[in-house]
Amino acid sequence: MTPSPRFYRKGFRLGSNTLVLLFVFFLVGLFLHYGGRTKPVVSFWNDVKQILGIGHNPRDPRDGSNPYKAPEPNVASDDRTSQASDEASDNGRSSAGSRAGGGVPRPNTPGKPLFAFEKLVDFILPAYTDEDRVAGSELIRHDGYTLRFRDEYKLADWVAYPLLPEEINGETEREGSSFKPDPDVPTGTALPTDYTHSGYDRGHLAPAGDFKFSRRMMQQTFYMSNVTPQAPQFNRGIWKELEEKVRTWAIQDEGLYVVTGPVLKPGLPTIGRQNQVAVPEQFYKVILYCNQPDIRMIAFLLNNEPSHEPLSSFVISVDELERITGIDFFPKLPDDLERPLESQRPPVMVAQWFTY
Repeated sequence: MTPSPRFYRKGFRLGSNTLVLLFVFFLVGLFLHYGGRTKPVVSFWNDVKQILGIGHNPRDPRDGSNPYKAPEPNVASDDRTSQASDEASDNGRSSAGSRAGGGVPRPNTPGKPLFAFEKLVDFILPAYTDEDRVAGSELIRHDGYTLRFRDEYKLADWVAYPLLPEEINGETEREGSSFKPDPDVPTGTALPTDYTHSGYDRGHLAPAGDFKFSRRMMQQTFYMSNVTPQAPQFNRGIWKELEEKVRTWAIQDEGLYVVTGPVLKPGLPTIGRQNQVAVPEQFYKVILYCNQPDIRMIAFLLNNEPSHEPLSSFVISVDELERITGIDFFPKLPDDLERPLESQRPPVMVAQWFTY
């Protein structure tokens, strides 16, 4: 009997190529997920370390008090499940502390002496009264910063926070964070889509890079209450340069107090599809350094436009900035310190801050 011929199927055979096919899909998935990031390999490795539970473990912030955090009013804890899970990932921050604007890590100087005024409740905040709420302003507290939200502009006119080396030197990256409305603003904030095709960046007031200690703290900087319309080359240029300079100073000086915001006034142009978001013409920063017995202050005022001028050219006296903004900065400073600090001329402040 003649044996029947054997037939061999040419081409792709699933049984012998399944692993290759799965590997190709895996590579395509990695490319789609990480390809648009500035450091895709680093982002992938950090995700792997997080899944495996290895890598850098930041210092537990519960190991002592924070010399830069003034006492806060008592606020009832929030028992939401999502908050509890976030706090667990951030080394067990207490929900009561986070809702009161606390939860920031302890500096490297546990025995650092404080001025008496640094221990006052809300020492870092600009002047604020109950009448502001009636006028459409809301005091909003997040883990790392506090702001005053002005509903008529859909922006905060100031954001205040202590800036500590531990917050800056963490390993949290901004990849994966997204802009979102602030759930704590009762009147509602702008939406991310209000900025779409507007020609303006969603510019941070409290920068994400100032809160690299904690994923939760960094993600909260992407709330739209902490965002303002900024000209792209301003946001990515001179404003970014100032943010980096302040971080350098915070590391050198082992901690600073920062108040920053836009200059808000009637008649500003607006953007927005669903909200009328004011476009500021100017932005400011006020920085205070306290290390008893030393204390110094500096203020900056910049136009919302590109610039190649040195940062020192934007220094302004705090008295002048208060006149322009209508904001009283660090009102709990004793008068004998506040008056000379706020009236200092720019050359004096430049000499104090830029010569070391």
